[in-house]
Amino acid sequence: MSCFQCPLCHLPLVRHDKHYRCAGQHCFDRAKEGYVNFLPVQFKRSKDPGDAPLMMAARRAFLDAGHYQPLCASVMASIAALTPHPGLRWLDIGCGEGYYTAALADLLKRQRPEAEVYGMDIAKNAVRSAAKRYAQVRFCVASSQRLPFADASLDGIMRIYAPSNPAELRRTLRPGGVLLTVTPGPRHLYQLKALIYRDVQLHGPKEETVAGFAPLGESVLRYPLRLTGAEGVALLRMTPFAWRATPEVLERLAVTTQFDLETDFIVRLWRRV
Repeated sequence: MSCFQCPLCHLPLVRHDKHYRCAGQHCFDRAKEGYVNFLPVQFKRSKDPGDAPLMMAARRAFLDAGHYQPLCASVMASIAALTPHPGLRWLDIGCGEGYYTAALADLLKRQRPEAEVYGMDIAKNAVRSAAKRYAQVRFCVASSQRLPFADASLDGIMRIYAPSNPAELRRTLRPGGVLLTVTPGPRHLYQLKALIYRDVQLHGPKEETVAGFAPLGESVLRYPLRLTGAEGVALLRMTPFAWRATPEVLERLAVTTQFDLETDFIVRLWRRV
């Protein structure tokens, strides 16, 4: 049975061959790639919300090169260690091109083949690309402010950098369900920021709280990166501060033979109360 709910009337959605339909007769077609678009036009703030194709392509190239594999491994180890088990239904909010979502699906389905993993992003082009590549995941286009999932229908939610609505996280997770978050630490990509900003400020780790959740644990992951200039440009383009990078910065970085920088991630686990 689908755990999707209609984003318009909030009634359960039933899956048919090529679409989902609710009792209110709202219908959402499955694209040929397999994903579903649950973002009605009245919920959009722009014509094509989310990351632009150039940013998505840069992120895919960077992730495929394995530079964030240590982070992926750390996140999966944290989920695998959950007791008594991680559960059967997980959502990756802000899944992008599906790199971490696919790893999550592989992990859960090895443990329990009937597990269901959902990837959700507001950027249709990212979801379309992910759905083409990772058939083991159920992808959808939707807003993190209005999750298209029924109350208490999920066992876990993974949120890597993505914005979210705490009330929606709590509504869709079952009591006792788990939320995993990844946020940048104080020195994350410091050297990259130094190319753009004259004075890079180091901020202490934020004492993160999520309404309706109790903290389960926290870990810090730091490791060095050694990139080519082209890889540095790809990394810059997949970050929010790419908009502040001048053409001169991009050109200088592109011709760099070797670019060394730091990563700094904070991985947190929460229990829905």
